[in-house]
Amino acid sequence: MNKSEEPKIHFQQAPYHSPSRLHSWLIGSPLPTADADHQAIGKRIGLAVFSSDALSSTAYATQEILVILAAGGTLAFGYAFPIAIAIVALLAIVTISYEQTIHAYPGGGGAYIVSRDNLGQFAAQVAGAALLSDYILTVSVSVSAGLAQVVSAFPFLLEYRVYLAVVMVFLIMLINLRGVKESGFIFAIPTYFFLAMLSLTVVTGFIRYFTGNLGSLIDPPIIDIGATQAISLFLILHAFSSGTTALTGVEAISNGIPAFREPRSKNAGQTLVWMSVILGTLFLSITFLSGQIGALPSEAETVISQLARTVFSNRGVIYLLVIGATTLILFMAANTAFADFPRLSALQASDRFLPRQLTYRGSRLVYSWGIVTLALIAALIIIIFQANVTSLIPLYAIGVFLSFTLSQAGMARRWWKIGRVGVDEEIKEKGSTLRFESGWRWKMLINGFGAICTAIVVIIFATTKFLDGAWLVLVLIPTLVSVFYAIHRHYVRLADELSLSSYTPPGNIIRQSVILPISGVHKGTLEAIRYARTLTSNITAVYVAIDDEETKRIQGRWERWTADVPLVVIDSPYRELMHPLVTYIEAQAAKSKPDDIITVVVPEFIPSRWWHNFLHNQNATWLHFALRHVPGVVVVNVPYQVEQ
Repeated sequence: MNKSEEPKIHFQQAPYHSPSRLHSWLIGSPLPTADADHQAIGKRIGLAVFSSDALSSTAYATQEILVILAAGGTLAFGYAFPIAIAIVALLAIVTISYEQTIHAYPGGGGAYIVSRDNLGQFAAQVAGAALLSDYILTVSVSVSAGLAQVVSAFPFLLEYRVYLAVVMVFLIMLINLRGVKESGFIFAIPTYFFLAMLSLTVVTGFIRYFTGNLGSLIDPPIIDIGATQAISLFLILHAFSSGTTALTGVEAISNGIPAFREPRSKNAGQTLVWMSVILGTLFLSITFLSGQIGALPSEAETVISQLARTVFSNRGVIYLLVIGATTLILFMAANTAFADFPRLSALQASDRFLPRQLTYRGSRLVYSWGIVTLALIAALIIIIFQANVTSLIPLYAIGVFLSFTLSQAGMARRWWKIGRVGVDEEIKEKGSTLRFESGWRWKMLINGFGAICTAIVVIIFATTKFLDGAWLVLVLIPTLVSVFYAIHRHYVRLADELSLSSYTPPGNIIRQSVILPISGVHKGTLEAIRYARTLTSNITAVYVAIDDEETKRIQGRWERWTADVPLVVIDSPYRELMHPLVTYIEAQAAKSKPDDIITVVVPEFIPSRWWHNFLHNQNATWLHFALRHVPGVVVVNVPYQVEQ
């Protein structure tokens, strides 16, 4: 092979860069891309990672129903169990729908992908805004609720609750930055501990109920019902909407399918069914037993606490373990959002509706930017609302039910399209492949019915909780969609601007000149001049004078060391440095011809210690920033390493 036939493209393996000890201790050693499949999780860990939000709702969903029914007096509490049955029926409909979604879209994405492929880009962005806002609120609510349990046990921590909540958010963030597999093992312990303790409570409660010695709640908390109102349809619907918080997190598994081991769809689908069965069983059991013991909604004592101390007849060790497990699962509920928010934001970013940085996988093969972004926003909301669960709850759940509706409506349309595909035909879409299925009509009816049911819940939720704060979410979602489209327009215009499809290369650069700003005559200046000489002989140095004596010294040193390079001295009577320099460079650029280039060579000394940078003005950085929009100007920093 002669020299002209040598390949022009060469591939090299990047060397391994060892992270700092602090990075390794906090996050762990970097994982190679090839290790991605080994980081996948099984069904047991998947249940812990993606179900903690849904399962944790059993700790407060019954109480949320009773809080609303209390307005109708104690007789209204009898409606709690029928309402719970209606909610579990809705859970079954949503589960069947998402189980179909998991097999239809094995790449994950849930409501976002389904809406994008079947209802259009606008519906997809509405679904994305609804889910992202709900994930943020999931972190804020769950951490605040968990901390409320801690503060109940240790009242002296009340004034520190906001700080502690923020610390907990960032602790969960760090654990998630360690990777799905490792964080899954960590979070599996409290999740299964909660399931074990709550199952023990429910089983013991039913044994005592059927043997006739369950008894009633002793020393019930005092509640102030105030003036009661009639038990109306509005009251029942209001209680129903509050109880539907039990369904938040059900969609999480359909968004996180890629995290599961192969066969991904099968494992994710089975995990979804497990989660829904456990959630429905615990929710119905807690609601039924709470009614039998006469539990009351109270801020002083949760329904779970009332049930546990009645079932176990005291506040002994088992009772404390139940309360401890409940507190842990409320904290861990935030992990579902940390598992799904980064994946969903990465999907939207790949479609150019969010910043592209969110598609970046960090050293542990997780979407690090998404994890950190979620932590920062959730912490900000906790600070704004002072970790107050009562203030945050009304904002919760409406977003997820909106995404339920869009997902099921999208699936119904997908089955309609499948019914029009030929028997031997395949139609590839962005997120899946359409093939004819004989049972498409039945599946379309299931998803269509589910979409109608969840749409009704959205309307009920928006109506009954509008004045409680739901209006804020109804404003937030359209605002987020507008932001998504603004980001998308930027990326589309940038792609058009950078496209080579109709590009005609300009002629070669005819003339290059160098402008060299100086602050003095020293080794760094001479190094910059040495570099500038490799570009052109047309070099002009510029000095902004603010002190006559210093200017004379500069002139003398310049004539001694670099007399062959012209020096322009700009007098600045108002002691400005950056503005006169930028104005001069802009004036020179305005006089240049189209094929001319001005290179601004900036001497920059680099201290040996990072904190030394704070002792200097960083004029090189500011000049680079100020000239970035000037056409025909290229800024080059020439570093000079200082050993001291």
